[in-house]
Amino acid sequence: MRHALSPAAAPEGGLLGAAQRGDEYAWRELVEPLRPELHAHCYRMLGSVHDADDALQDTLLRAWRALPGFEGRGSLRAWLYRIATNSSIKLIQRRPQRVMPLDHGAASDPREGPGEPRAELPWLEPYPEPPDASYEQREGVELAFVAALQHLPPRQRAVLILRDVLGFSAGEVGEVLQAAPDAVYSILQRAHRAVNERLPERSQQETLRSLGDERLKRLAERFVAAWEDADVDAIMALLADDATIAMPPRPSWFRGHEAIRTFLAGWPLAQGHSWRLVSTRANGQLAFVTYGTPPDAGEPAHALQVLTLTREGAIQDITAFLDPDERWIQDPPRISVAWHPRHTGPPNGFSR
Repeated sequence: MRHALSPAAAPEGGLLGAAQRGDEYAWRELVEPLRPELHAHCYRMLGSVHDADDALQDTLLRAWRALPGFEGRGSLRAWLYRIATNSSIKLIQRRPQRVMPLDHGAASDPREGPGEPRAELPWLEPYPEPPDASYEQREGVELAFVAALQHLPPRQRAVLILRDVLGFSAGEVGEVLQAAPDAVYSILQRAHRAVNERLPERSQQETLRSLGDERLKRLAERFVAAWEDADVDAIMALLADDATIAMPPRPSWFRGHEAIRTFLAGWPLAQGHSWRLVSTRANGQLAFVTYGTPPDAGEPAHALQVLTLTREGAIQDITAFLDPDERWIQDPPRISVAWHPRHTGPPNGFSR
């Protein structure tokens, strides 16, 4: 049986050597800095925070058990990504493809209301990335990108993420998937063709950066005020002409001003409903945790509204994830820093 050593007892051979000899403290020191990026990788692969939790837990358990056999021919980070990728692929093969309401069916009749939730369907879930995430990290978890990934076979999904998002070489990707570099290149080209058909011309990070912090702040303030005042006209003034609103796990969704106006006036902003919104970030995008008012003690959030913006600063899509889990309710990350990313050059993300 292995016993964790104290930090002072760690051998001089370094953290890796100590961890390979059973030092659980050294193991934690090695993997904790990598945990957020590995979790985000699993989320991109799986489209679900909860599935990403499972995949990451499986990854770290498998890695700990296999650590004595790690020979260090590559980096520990690459080795962990290999395990995480294969753990995610195994989950994909056992679970249905994650979807968004717009993928599930045609637009609904707003006069019929929001419809009943379909919790049994495998809906795409939002992702609470850290507020100080880099440009590339935010771009790699945007809703449109993660939704597009879910339409790819598992190996195509893995190759595109490892190459385009994480910057692994073809040789490194080949080692992860046990494929030749030429095969990796072929898989990547097929993945590009499939994903590009589903992506907008610009990422949300490009759009947010071009709009600037002050304009985004004003947009957020206007959206919060309109929603909390139940002012349908004010909300409509913020929407693009062909805007959509969707509410997973309800499969119904609506497109265009007339349909959205009818829905808002008849249901969420009808007389008797009132809301409180808290600005946050989700999937690298402007978002709002939405609470009913007056709040009861310990009242859960009603929805997490994630906005997709046009380059002109209009709202293209509102995706209201109903009944978000506790990671949004307990302490939603508020917008308190500039939206301009640290990255100042051209985006290093996926191709369009």
